[in-house]
Amino acid sequence: MTRYGLVGAGMMGQEHMRNIALLANTAVTAYLEPDDEMAARAQATTPGAARCADLDALVAREDVDALVIASPNHTHVDLLHQIAARRALPILCEKPLFTDPGDLGAVTAFAKSYAAPVWVAMEYRYMPPIAKFREMVDSSTGGIKMLSIREHRFPFLEKVGNWNRFNANSGGTLVEKCCHFFDLMRLILRDEPIRVMASAGQAVNHLDEQYDGQVPDIWDCGYVIVDFASGARALLDLCMFAEGSEYQEEISAVGPAGKIEAKVPGPTRFWNFDIGPAPMPKVIVSPRNPTTGKVVHDCPVDKDLLTAGDHHGSTYYQHVRFLEVVRKGRTPEVTLADGAAAVRMGLAAQEAAITGQAVSLI
Repeated sequence: MTRYGLVGAGMMGQEHMRNIALLANTAVTAYLEPDDEMAARAQATTPGAARCADLDALVAREDVDALVIASPNHTHVDLLHQIAARRALPILCEKPLFTDPGDLGAVTAFAKSYAAPVWVAMEYRYMPPIAKFREMVDSSTGGIKMLSIREHRFPFLEKVGNWNRFNANSGGTLVEKCCHFFDLMRLILRDEPIRVMASAGQAVNHLDEQYDGQVPDIWDCGYVIVDFASGARALLDLCMFAEGSEYQEEISAVGPAGKIEAKVPGPTRFWNFDIGPAPMPKVIVSPRNPTTGKVVHDCPVDKDLLTAGDHHGSTYYQHVRFLEVVRKGRTPEVTLADGAAAVRMGLAAQEAAITGQAVSLI
């Protein structure tokens, strides 16, 4: 039996609880959650887990073999260092790894000294259509020259204390939300970014809200262009007031041999079933020769996995792989270096959008 402790049992923490429950011979035995309402929901999700009073109590428990950090973004770095000072346990840490540019040095030092594996939760890698896309992308394109990622989705959800309404807590939209896509760019291209350009801002969402007299400053739309060392170009197109979209994520790669696309629906719980069934996730391959015609590959996801969370089964598949790290000593597939690289790209995109200037990453 592999036993987990959760640091943070809010919306995302409860998704981790539901997915861990689907794994054989695993259990969430304890959690730390300061908000009473969220703690009650977590207890209902995993009745056998113990609520701990503080981090010391959680980390010291003999029935905890690994930790999941699912607390607000700006707490991650401090929590990693607090855990390291107490006990080196395998950790799955939610994204973004950090939010403040000044934390990069602390993260680098932590990575060199921590005695147990750390996996950064870039679960979009494991969405079945995206995994299929990755398997087929090189043969379908003949080598990627242009990569585009579109996310057209719903606004930010409500979180405890509305922490995600402000850049100071979240790191900014292009860090908080989009680190997933910058991670995918590096992963799919197998290359490193050299230059970032962006135009982004707050156009529609949260403008009529106030918290302690402050209007949210979190952005809801933007375009980001990234140049890579190999000469490939990547584009992010983000809109967070497009909840009526048929597909939430659409990824396209094009090269001299053809084009491949991945289409991923949004969370099942947000779909309006009055208009019909949720769309089928799929991968579409379109060779350059138009007489050949496209080939469509359906990528269905088990309904239990869709019910367990909002990330199209990817949280479960991520946990399957993390469990192999905990039980078999395998190396994390998403490292601290990967998590830091995605944040650096997001911070560069934020800077480029604010200054109107390209930002170099070399």
